[in-house]
Amino acid sequence: MSWLSVIIAGILTYLTRMTMVTLVDGQILSTKLKQVLGYVPAAVFPAIIFPAVFLNESGILVDINDPKIIAATIAITVGYFAKNVIATILTGLISYWFIIYFLI
Repeated sequence: MSWLSVIIAGILTYLTRMTMVTLVDGQILSTKLKQVLGYVPAAVFPAIIFPAVFLNESGILVDINDPKIIAATIAITVGYFAKNVIATILTGLISYWFIIYFLI
């Protein structure tokens, strides 16, 4: 029963989001609105990442020497210079794994 609920919820979520994409004509939107909507991914991504990096399981801020913060700092630096999302993500993951498995 729980798998059926998950599948139905996934289908409903997909349909509600897909209808907005297919029914809203891109020519109706003004250029200013399109420009503003272009910043949405850049605004949402940090909101998703912040709790995972800076908060522990209890919701308390972690120490500055936490491996997640060090790896995030390395990833931000690479992202700033490389301007490549894949390189940034891979650098963050690899540096985090390296710190955990070899330095701690």
